[in-house]
Amino acid sequence: MRQRSRLNAGARAARATLAACLIAALPFAASAETLAQALVRAYTASNLIEANRAVLRARDEGVAQAMAALRPVVSLSAGMANSVSTNPTPALPVQSSLSATLQLSAELVLFDSGDNRLAIAAADAAVLAARQTLREVEQQVLMNAVSAYLNMLRDAQFVSLEESNLRLIRQEVQAARDRFEVGEITRTDVSIAEARLAGAQSSLAARQGNLEIAREAYRLAVGSYPGQLATPPAAPRLPRTEAEASAIARAGHPSILRGQANVSAAELTVRRAEAALGPRISASASLQGREPLAGGSTSTTATVGVQMQQTLYAGGRRLSAIRQAMANGEAARAELNQAAMVVDQQLGNAWAQLAIARASIAARQEQVRAATVAFRGTAEEAALGARTTLDVLNAEQQLLDARTNLITAERDEYVAVYMVLAAMGLLTAEHLGLSVPRYDVEAYGRAVRGAPVLGGRRDASYERIMERAGRRP
Repeated sequence: MRQRSRLNAGARAARATLAACLIAALPFAASAETLAQALVRAYTASNLIEANRAVLRARDEGVAQAMAALRPVVSLSAGMANSVSTNPTPALPVQSSLSATLQLSAELVLFDSGDNRLAIAAADAAVLAARQTLREVEQQVLMNAVSAYLNMLRDAQFVSLEESNLRLIRQEVQAARDRFEVGEITRTDVSIAEARLAGAQSSLAARQGNLEIAREAYRLAVGSYPGQLATPPAAPRLPRTEAEASAIARAGHPSILRGQANVSAAELTVRRAEAALGPRISASASLQGREPLAGGSTSTTATVGVQMQQTLYAGGRRLSAIRQAMANGEAARAELNQAAMVVDQQLGNAWAQLAIARASIAARQEQVRAATVAFRGTAEEAALGARTTLDVLNAEQQLLDARTNLITAERDEYVAVYMVLAAMGLLTAEHLGLSVPRYDVEAYGRAVRGAPVLGGRRDASYERIMERAGRRP
């Protein structure tokens, strides 16, 4: 009897320890990396953002090239020639003349039916579209970082719960074996506990594998492997209603703004194709000097002229270009309408997921409370012989499942908040108040529009732009 009392006391202690481990919240170090720090690292180290900034700079160069067509084109050419001629005079049958020429010429378009100015406007629209694409990529990078951060916290908590569960099931198995030795339970009860132990070991291995997968996803999203992660702060505030959020999304989501810019570019392309049917008038001037190298007089020729060019027939190519541009415009408008519908769907989905997660949290909290009471009661009843080992293990598993479900719901709620922000077009470093170098999307365009004469591939203005963006070229 004394031995049986000691065994019952040991079993109760093991169950009490298990309950404490399953019910207690997981602590996080005060010096751990915060979500804001992870977002800053993801933003500053993102190759996707850097690539799209380069694409935007390329679009700015398209504007500079379109503006260059309105400016004069000045060219310089030099050459040397040796002319040989036959002479019927017997004394000098062949004559040669070596000379050098130098020519400076300039050409300026005076009238092109508006083609060049329309080209500039179309290039500007392409720049606006590229800026919105960059905003979309920034949102994608930050959303991936948020998901990776929350997934790491969730999976680390799962591993901690499974480790605690496995450790205490081992104690339960040992207690069952001890009780079997004194005849309190049957061999079946011991086998049930041992089977549950094997299942817990398998579950822990799966959780650890998922945590390693989450670590790799974190490295891809943030740029480095995670260390200790802090509990995330309160989620950003959202509009009170879905209708308010939808109005914000319709007015400023980058995919909608990009679609509007693409429609503008397509309409301008139609007008350019129509302008190509008109005449083109240009002025030209040249100054050419010729210097004989073997004697003779130097000659200089100056030429000034105006030319008009009008294509009368081009095999239908230009009319086809108009029809093609009109078809592209129809496609751009349809894509804009589709983008608006997709934004509405994304916002609706995110809003619904947020509501589901919040309702689930309340239910899961009640589930944890009830499972805790049930587990404690079952453990006490088993100590008195009113419950079996299987009953205790089942109650223990229900409590573990309840806590796991609560952790998942809390993660889902937090992620859903950021999904709503992304659907509204507000998941940006500026809106979140992240301390990151600001990239001026207009600076490079201003630098190259003035037709700078570059001393090589890059000039000082390019270097300054990249430094302000926190990047060294």
